[in-house]
Amino acid sequence: MVVRTHEKHPRHMGLVGLHIGALNVQEHFPRGLEAVELELDHLRIVCTLEPSFWSDSPVIHDQRLSLWLEAKQSTGKLAGKSAPVMLTPLDGGRAFRLQLISKEEAERAASDEEIRKSTALVA
Repeated sequence: MVVRTHEKHPRHMGLVGLHIGALNVQEHFPRGLEAVELELDHLRIVCTLEPSFWSDSPVIHDQRLSLWLEAKQSTGKLAGKSAPVMLTPLDGGRAFRLQLISKEEAERAASDEEIRKSTALVA
């Protein structure tokens, strides 16, 4: 699934996180899950999910995640604000691999997402 980097979060000023999106939360995250593991290159971290993740703020924030994303931004491997990244589910929705994607991959994934959303609305 394609998610976006996210810098605006009132309780986590200064941290770069991941905006997952409500549809992705419904499809890929088991309801009530309190934490997820994120695989960042060779590093695996555990991130707590806030209660608001399930209602109005589907965002993952963690200091280590923020540092990793900021390092990718500073080297030019990741675009600035709200950059698309790939989050691949592992281990039944409790772990995910975070990968950088090219602009073309992001556009293709966004197009696939729009088709999936329109098909879901019709069904």
